[in-house]
Amino acid sequence: MAEYDRQTLNTRAGSAAAIDEGLRSYMLRVYNYMGIGLVVTGLVAYFANAAALTTNADAAVGTLANGTMVTQWGALLYTSPLAWVVMLAPLAFVMVLSFGINKMSVGTAQLVFWAFAAVMGLSLSSIFLVYTGASISKVFFITAATFGAMSLYGYTTKRDLTSIGNFLIMGLIGLIIASIVNIFLASSMLDFAISAVGVLIFVGLTAYDTQKIKESYNEAHGMDVMAKNAIMGALSLYLDFINLFMMLLRLFGNRN
Repeated sequence: MAEYDRQTLNTRAGSAAAIDEGLRSYMLRVYNYMGIGLVVTGLVAYFANAAALTTNADAAVGTLANGTMVTQWGALLYTSPLAWVVMLAPLAFVMVLSFGINKMSVGTAQLVFWAFAAVMGLSLSSIFLVYTGASISKVFFITAATFGAMSLYGYTTKRDLTSIGNFLIMGLIGLIIASIVNIFLASSMLDFAISAVGVLIFVGLTAYDTQKIKESYNEAHGMDVMAKNAIMGALSLYLDFINLFMMLLRLFGNRN
């Protein structure tokens, strides 16, 4: 009997160790997708902006409202109707992934995610027109530290964050509505309040989404399902990071 109990305990321990190893591998895949996505976004944003601006009057085809001279690419990116397409395209990619990933192959889902990250980079390239490069770098590292701490909390905490997550999602809906209203009001005080509340919401969502991604792991799922789940998990954390970064930039970024 004692020998049977010992074998049972060893079997359970081995199973738990396999699950832990599988979970670590799964979470590492999620973070790798997210991290590479952020790198793609950053590189595209930087080089798209660099190609859009010029200090050579002979190469310029126009100037922006702040007097910055732009190339043909810059005029297309920042002053033509393409600017609206670039601004709204990331939302379209998110919807395609959210509603269509089950019909995609893993390879196609990966390509869509990388394309989304690149288009997001185009959309964010305009921040270099508004904020100094030093403040963008500073806020990025603040965002990375905050995100890392909250994601670690979400991964390690034993507390169920579901109720908090539901509250944060309702807050996010309110934040979106307030942002739309402020487009017409153009209130600096409301903009500050939106940014401050937005930081709190996305800090909380980082922990909530990390816990949800961790709990979505199930070794019984097939490899394709887990690969697609990893991509969607990376998308959630990527959006948390980008939105947290933008809210902090609006609060602490130094304008040109």
